[in-house]
Amino acid sequence: MDPVRQYQGAVNRAQGKQFEQYIEISLAYYRQQGLAMIEKTPEPMMPCKSLKNGKFVAYFQKKAQPDYQGTLAGGRSVVFEAKYTAGGKLEQGRVSDEQAKCLALHQKLGALCFILAGFGLQNVYAVPWEVWQDMKAGFGRKYVTGADLELYRVQHGRNGILLLFSNIEGRRIE
Repeated sequence: MDPVRQYQGAVNRAQGKQFEQYIEISLAYYRQQGLAMIEKTPEPMMPCKSLKNGKFVAYFQKKAQPDYQGTLAGGRSVVFEAKYTAGGKLEQGRVSDEQAKCLALHQKLGALCFILAGFGLQNVYAVPWEVWQDMKAGFGRKYVTGADLELYRVQHGRNGILLLFSNIEGRRIE
């Protein structure tokens, strides 16, 4: 494999991990404030070979579900998928068919569903699921840029906390 591509892949994975940690810190804030209980959905894995020292080889059992699920104060469910790019656009196809089906079903049942789109750590957008799933009609193409999503920009609170629900459905939960 090309060393430049290997390096870029490592950088992208590290930045994605940093974005995930940023989300976790923000979710901890919502828990501490008694405003929401939202957790990362674990990937379902099946161990297939035991190794020494508590390690094992495993495989993913099924396609991924949305990244985060939980409940807002007042009882409304929330389900969202987080996508990050260091580049200039996010493709609609970055959400898998399984994730799309799951988000659509949760939304149909009344959950607040969105894609949390990160273009670097300072430009984060909570894109309502209905907007993401009909991207072609709304934006004329099957990808979006940060400029396209300005209406859905997530505000940053004290200490850089992402105010994830500051711009969704006209609600301000912080």
